Amino acid sequence: MHVYASVDDPQMSLRDVPAHAQRAERLGFDGLIVPEVVNDAVLTSLLALEHTTTLRVLTGVVIAFARSPMVLAQQAWGLAEMSGGRFELGLGPQVKGNIEKRFGMTWSAPAARMRDYVGAMRAVFDCWQNDAPLQFESESYTLTRMQPFFKPAPLAGGVTPPIIMGAIGPRMCEVAGELADRVIGHPTNSTPEYLRDVMRPRLDAGGARSGRPAGSVDLIANPMIATGPDDAAVAEEREAARQVLTFTYSTPAYWATLEHHGWGDVGRQLLEKTRSGDWAGMNTLVTDEMLEVLVPAACHDEIASLVRARYDGVAGGISLRMPQDAGQDTAFAAVVASLQS
Repeated sequence: MHVYASVDDPQMSLRDVPAHAQRAERLGFDGLIVPEVVNDAVLTSLLALEHTTTLRVLTGVVIAFARSPMVLAQQAWGLAEMSGGRFELGLGPQVKGNIEKRFGMTWSAPAARMRDYVGAMRAVFDCWQNDAPLQFESESYTLTRMQPFFKPAPLAGGVTPPIIMGAIGPRMCEVAGELADRVIGHPTNSTPEYLRDVMRPRLDAGGARSGRPAGSVDLIANPMIATGPDDAAVAEEREAARQVLTFTYSTPAYWATLEHHGWGDVGRQLLEKTRSGDWAGMNTLVTDEMLEVLVPAACHDEIASLVRARYDGVAGGISLRMPQDAGQDTAFAAVVASLQS
């Protein structure tokens, strides 16, 4: 199993990214998943790659519809070239309100547009790596012009940047199965039951359209995991996860796992309380019984066994938060190594 660290603080300053990435590398992580919240994920990725030597860096995820596919192809190509192929591009659509009102870009049906977006990027990569003519025309994008002056050199080793997708809904999962190299689960949709029973069949259905065998698209599970040196630390992490999930599950887009586990009413109650401003009343709706399913929780000496028992055969990778206390790094490095073994 591949193990990925995450950038957990959405407010992390760019000046702190190099040390964060170097710490992940020291702890033995295979890669670092970089979000796009406050900072541009491409800038964060550049800093992480520049200050490490073996760590892979994945965007989890870049907001695709806020950018031209050509611009993002240039950025991904440059990061892959400068890092010797350690960069992987994770894409996601974001919601309509953010695309239109935060980024000032146009919105269209996300699954169909993401198919066009990935197709456009693959066409650009093929042009640059294999000298194929650039000829991509779809409902969303037309790319037919590539003068030699603007064309970068092929990448060493002949491997273009892998394209990863964040996917939740059924149509987006099928597009990911059809086109992506791998998929990153969302923290709200990363229980092994949901990945196995819902997401995997949809990925395989999409893969069948492009002639891919079942199971060929790798999954990175991204649950909230509660761990620490002792029971008190684990309990604290678990409560922090409850707070995040309570807020996130108030958004209907993330209800798929709740529905799958028979908790659909919880999502609807959370939404109602956000509309009425009853923030305190939300706290008891995500119960301890729900957390047992949603949040793997155990001390450092047991968490690797628990995670492997849940995710072996379901996901090829797992995302973990690094401990806030660097004094726990030796014990945590052992957790990472155990998951990888």
